[in-house]
Amino acid sequence: MPNSGSRSNPRRPKGAHARSVAHRVRTRVENGGERLWSLEDFPGLSPSAVARALSRLTEEGLLERRRKGVYYRARGTRFGLSVPTASAVAAQTLRAPVHPAGLTAANVLGFTTQNPGRLEYATSAGAPPTALADAIVHTRRPASREGLSPEDGALLEFLRERASTSDLSPDATVARLRKLLRDRERFARLVRAAADEPPRVRAMLGAAGEQVGADPKLLGRLRKSLNPLSRFEFGRLRSLRYAREWQAK
Repeated sequence: MPNSGSRSNPRRPKGAHARSVAHRVRTRVENGGERLWSLEDFPGLSPSAVARALSRLTEEGLLERRRKGVYYRARGTRFGLSVPTASAVAAQTLRAPVHPAGLTAANVLGFTTQNPGRLEYATSAGAPPTALADAIVHTRRPASREGLSPEDGALLEFLRERASTSDLSPDATVARLRKLLRDRERFARLVRAAADEPPRVRAMLGAAGEQVGADPKLLGRLRKSLNPLSRFEFGRLRSLRYAREWQAK
């Protein structure tokens, strides 16, 4: 029997796996534009490996460390590099789950480059966190969101608003949404959380999922949750290929 003391610590991946995690983290950060990052933005990856990757990107100057466990990717402006607001940094460290909403969600997800005058968030808590006093906070969102990453929660908020905060054309909006939902694990997480969302969210999620070839069992779960006589306003997502099959008006 091998000596248990010689086993490698699974919380400290090495070699090819560590390089793979570092590559995935770098790719997401480089493609994510201006935004804050934390360990919770990389579900499914080793937290210790993600922490090392974020620290390395900070050493390289790609990120700035704003608080313990919170990193910022700046963008260049005519006045110099952008700076995150205090409420945006605070939202990354709150214990109560807080997800971007409104224009803030659209910005995080890459549907707009606009930066709202006041940041907007959603939480399952009954009252807005005091740390976000200068932001717009929507309370009492479904508790089923509590295990989601900020980006996953932002997707549900984006669907709630029928993609109305997107600055992209309807076709480009659908293309961007498809790209975000191709991750099968993410889609499964969203289906579980969407059980407590408004029916229109489940309908749009189903139409988008069918277009990316999602697991039929998950699609079936979404379809069974909808009243077959109901019709839903899809907004800018009416151009989804299967919108009508998913009861779009």
